[in-house]
Amino acid sequence: MKTKDEYIESLASELKEWSAQIDHLAAKADNASAHLKHQYIEELNELRTRQHEASLKIKELEEAGGDAWETITETADKVWSELRSCIASVVSKFNDNKPI
Repeated sequence: MKTKDEYIESLASELKEWSAQIDHLAAKADNASAHLKHQYIEELNELRTRQHEASLKIKELEEAGGDAWETITETADKVWSELRSCIASVVSKFNDNKPI
């Protein structure tokens, strides 16, 4: 099992990678047709909202201790899983140039 610091560092590293991926998708959206661009921007806004939630969860984890730590790690795992799925879905749509 990871220590608190290792767990937080792992989540922060993954969030940093996702941030770069979201930035890459935003650049790709800028080059899309007007119709696709609008849809992509909506999807990117959802990703950025989830990204912000994940960032806040890291702050909660840094401040948590004891029983709160266990509860927050459970919700953090859920937030990460949802963000991971959302990013995979959006990446797939962008790569296929499909309407969202």
